[in-house]
This record gives sequence, structure tokens and C-alpha cells, in this order.
Amino acid sequence: MTDKNRSVFILGGARSGKSRFAEGLAVNAGGSLHYLATGRPWDEEMRDRIGHHQARRGGEWTTHEAPVDIVPVLARLDRPENVILIDCLTLWLTNLMMENADIDAAFDVLAAAMAPAKAKLILVSNEVGLGIVPENRMAREFRDHAGRLHQRIAAIADDVFFVAAGLPLKMKG
Repeated sequence: MTDKNRSVFILGGARSGKSRFAEGLAVNAGGSLHYLATGRPWDEEMRDRIGHHQARRGGEWTTHEAPVDIVPVLARLDRPENVILIDCLTLWLTNLMMENADIDAAFDVLAAAMAPAKAKLILVSNEVGLGIVPENRMAREFRDHAGRLHQRIAAIADDVFFVAAGLPLKMKG
């Protein structure tokens, strides 16, 4: 990640190593490390997952909880010396859907905030479109929204990676 490549989008499946890869890119980029967390600890498994991520990152990161309103946090932190890791966009999408938010408008606001950003941005998301067609309407809508979001973010990002089995494959940049 350089000053010319200020935004990185990382996709992968569950437990693929995408967060660990993103954290490594962020540390290597230099600067103040900011973790924008979109997950909500709604059950024991999710609380454990959040705790595991926090322990792995350690104390050099500043965590900002933003399950829905991520763009105001981005705006507040948007300085050249900052590295902002957003993990993850699919949890953000889940939260938007659960709140019956205007999803297309939320995508527009995020896309508009990315292009002029001064901070180094790293965005992580789960690729959910590689499996079978979901059996219910809500799951199909989620998959379709995620696919559109990923296309938008990939088009804007300077670099795009797909991570599987802990191995990053560079797709753009």
C-alpha cells in the first residue's frame, strides 16, 4: 500500500485469512491504525469472534464501533497519516438490512466517500456469491446486494485481492 494506492478491497470466504491479511497490509502501510468494526455482538459465538480479532490486533489499534454509520467515522478519521481498516462490509450490509435502511443510498454514500479519501483505506468483505442459489428470498436479496456492493467497491479501489486458504490473489492494481 503506497500513497498512490490508497484503497485496498479484500474479498474472501469465511475464515479465509482475509482479516489477517488486511491487518498485515495496514501495519505495513505505516501510520495510525484505526479499526472500524461493523459487527454486533448479538450472540456468544459473535462475541468470541470479536474477542479473537481484538486480541490478535493488540493495543496499537484504535477501534471504532460503527455497525451502520461508517461514513461519518471515515470522515472524522480522514487524514493522510491514518490507516483505516473496515471489517467487514457484509456485516455492515446485514445491519443495514436489519434496520430496513435504504441500501442503495448507503452504498452511494460509501462510494462517494472513498474516492476523495486522504487516509489509506482497507475494506474487507465476505464473498457470498460463489455457492448455490440461496433457498429463501431474504438470503437471495442479501447475496444480490453484496454482489452489487462488491462490484462498486472493486471499481473504486486501487487494489483488489481475493483470499483463500490464507493466500492472497491480486485481482486488480
